[in-house]
Amino acid sequence: AGKSSDISYYLNAHHVDFLHWAVGHQARPVRVTALASNGVAREQGLPTEDTITLATQWEIPGTGRTASALFTSSWVAPKSDVHSQQHFFYQGESGEVRVDQAHRGYNMATDEDGYASPNPLFMKYTPDASGRFAGRSAYGYASIADFVKAAASVNAGESTASDWDDQLATAATTAGVTAILEAGRRSLDAGSTPVEIHYDSSSSEVMDSPVSIG
Repeated sequence: AGKSSDISYYLNAHHVDFLHWAVGHQARPVRVTALASNGVAREQGLPTEDTITLATQWEIPGTGRTASALFTSSWVAPKSDVHSQQHFFYQGESGEVRVDQAHRGYNMATDEDGYASPNPLFMKYTPDASGRFAGRSAYGYASIADFVKAAASVNAGESTASDWDDQLATAATTAGVTAILEAGRRSLDAGSTPVEIHYDSSSSEVMDSPVSIG
C-alpha cells in the first residue's frame, strides 16, 4: 500500500478504464481534480493516502457538451461481507446502468466467520479432480494468453498493434486512462489544484491521444 502505487493508480485504474472503454468513442477527459483522506495509513508507517477521489470533467468534441465522473478508491475500509465494495453507476441522457461488482450471487454464513458474499478469484488456483492446473479458462489467465497471442501475431508480421485496439487494452486505447490517473496524482501533489489534459489543438477527433498534462 503506497510503496509502489497510490490507491488511485492501483484500484481507480479499473473504474476509469471501464468508463473510458464504454464512452471513449464519443467523449474524452479534459480536467481532473483530486481529493484525498489521510491519516490511518500514515499512522501505520505507510506514506500514502487512505482514500482518493478523482473528479473528472469530460467533453464531447465539436458539440459543446460536457460530462462529469467521480472515481473513489480506498485502502482503508472496515471488514465487510465482501473483500472490496465495488459499485458502478452511470447516468446518461437516455438511460442508466448500475453494476454491483461486489455481490455476484455467492452467499454463505458460518459460525466462525459470519455472513459473507465471497467473490470469485481472478483464476482457479485449486487443481481439478486429477490434480492438474484448472485455471486456464478464468479471465486472469485468459487475458495474459490473449496478449501473448497478439504479440506473437504482431512479431510475425501477421498484424499490427493498431489491429488489436478494439480487442485488447493497447497503449492507444489506454492513453486517456493513464492521463486521468497521472493528472489525479499531480492534482493531489499540488494541493488538489485542477489539472488540465491537453490534446492536439488542430484536431477535434475524440479518439486522439492526450499530448500533455498540466
